[in-house]
Amino acid sequence: MRLNGEISHRDEKGKNEMYSICPGFLQPLKLVVGYALTKKKTKSFLQPKLEGLARNKGILFVAIDQNKPLSDQGPFDIVLHKLTGKEWRQIIEDYRQKHPEVTVLDPPDAIQHVHNCQSMLQDVADLNLSDCYGKVGVPRQLVITKDPSSIPDAVNKAGLVLPLVAKPLVVDGSAKSHELSLAYDQYSLSKLEPPLVLQEFVNHGGVLFKVYIVGEAIKVVRRFSLPDVSKLELSKNTGVFRFPRVSCAAASADDADLDPGVAELPPGPLLERLAKELRRRLGLRLFNIDIIREHGTRDHFYVIDINYFPGNEDWSCIMLLPTFDSALVLFWYGKMPEYEHIFTDFLLSLMQSKCRKRPTVECAYWKNNNGNGS
Repeated sequence: MRLNGEISHRDEKGKNEMYSICPGFLQPLKLVVGYALTKKKTKSFLQPKLEGLARNKGILFVAIDQNKPLSDQGPFDIVLHKLTGKEWRQIIEDYRQKHPEVTVLDPPDAIQHVHNCQSMLQDVADLNLSDCYGKVGVPRQLVITKDPSSIPDAVNKAGLVLPLVAKPLVVDGSAKSHELSLAYDQYSLSKLEPPLVLQEFVNHGGVLFKVYIVGEAIKVVRRFSLPDVSKLELSKNTGVFRFPRVSCAAASADDADLDPGVAELPPGPLLERLAKELRRRLGLRLFNIDIIREHGTRDHFYVIDINYFPGNEDWSCIMLLPTFDSALVLFWYGKMPEYEHIFTDFLLSLMQSKCRKRPTVECAYWKNNNGNGS
């Protein structure tokens, strides 16, 4: 039980405030969010604007000390985490079992599922989503776990068509696990380093759509991506081209002068259905999907990546591609627009959902003061 007792108080502006009775002082009730993030993630996520807005909405972010037992800290209403490693996964899973009253974002096993580039897209493939608004699939792909010299034969047997995007099989938070390569010819495939996933490259007009899913909310933005590869370019180029991630100022494709057939956002009803199904199948509430539209079509989409609790920081991949005569091509993953309001409203909705299931005096306060999620 978090509270020893509660009293109601009206401040100078006439607003009702709920206080907990603690030894020696009165303290306004807060929605307490414990967070366990890397230093880089903490710096990018907990921006002053977010913390200020959260305070105004009665949300308090508290850092979790990884050197102390988690059960000895808090109490928390919500635990937000994005750490890797078997030890942490066991800690957070044990905590979930001992404290079912605390909402953990998100279950460690569900997060681990999308860290594997093979399993993350299987849920999309299993959906076989197709309706009047369009069709959503995944590019054909192949998992390679052993000898690089076996890759050309494996690709031939699978019938995959060049060029191929190569991704590390497991995303572990390291810079290397986010690197991409583009292989143009059969010979170069043996230069790749397993374990990895090979994915057919789909021409998509150089634009991808990042679909941010925060609880029930969906936000879509355009981002520049890899340029299309023509048959002529494919015949002229050989080798493997690697795309390291580096920090850079951000840009988006939202204001760019693009072909309307490329720039048009995927239909809202299609994205809502996709998001709803993936929330259920993945067991996640914080994730984003990278979607591309097959060039030359209006309604044929592919999901190429899924990320848990994506960063809102501005960063990009800068790539030097032979198809552009040594021009720099920018692959942007920018900040999610309005993320501060979307995220704080999401946290409040979790509290409200919990209150519907288990009414308390504290919940009555939250319903009276935050019932509209503002």
